[in-house]
Amino acid sequence: MSKTDSSRASRRGFLRAASVASWAVLALPGLASVAWLSGCEQKGRPDGLPTLSFNSVDITGAGYARKLSLKDFDGRQRELAEFKGRLVFVFFGFTQCPDVCPTTMAELAEVRKRLGADGDRVQGVFVSVDPERDKPEVLKGYLQGMDPSFIGLTGTPEQIEATAREFKVFYQKVPTSEGNYTLDHTAGAYVFDTEGHVRLFVRYGLGVDKLEADLKQLLAGSARAG
Repeated sequence: MSKTDSSRASRRGFLRAASVASWAVLALPGLASVAWLSGCEQKGRPDGLPTLSFNSVDITGAGYARKLSLKDFDGRQRELAEFKGRLVFVFFGFTQCPDVCPTTMAELAEVRKRLGADGDRVQGVFVSVDPERDKPEVLKGYLQGMDPSFIGLTGTPEQIEATAREFKVFYQKVPTSEGNYTLDHTAGAYVFDTEGHVRLFVRYGLGVDKLEADLKQLLAGSARAG
């Protein structure tokens, strides 16, 4: 292998390793001022609900991830506001992702099943960072094979880039030896409460049990607020 090839391989390896932690290193500057560790306590809410302790990173009050407006795989414009009354789980990925993306969405599908009737109050939203290959029909088949309720969103490269910036999500094409490409991207998801406020950053690898516990807390909190 030449020095140039070796350098490129090292860089690809670094970026893939960084994708799991890129929300902290590259994508979410200032997160430490909100919460760094799992199980961080919420600082309190103006509606008087008790403080909660989550397994995910509590980002309540964050000044980003406030807007989302893209078309779904049926060509319908979708916005966060339309999901009021449900928890919304927003993940950025691509359908040819070999591990992080399918694992994340499959775990959410399992949590929805475990929640029983309350599972209908959890909406999975997958934003493609690969609009070149993730055509609407591809997105639809990929997601609805996991859970028929899941929604896939896409747009022009410029629209995806703007949305990723709003969510402080990192993604980048990485050429492969076969002349194709893969993507490195932030390996985590956002959860919005039933009022449409961003509440949690779910790190990749959290697991079904802990995610279920976090969503149950948010659902119970919204029931008390009602």
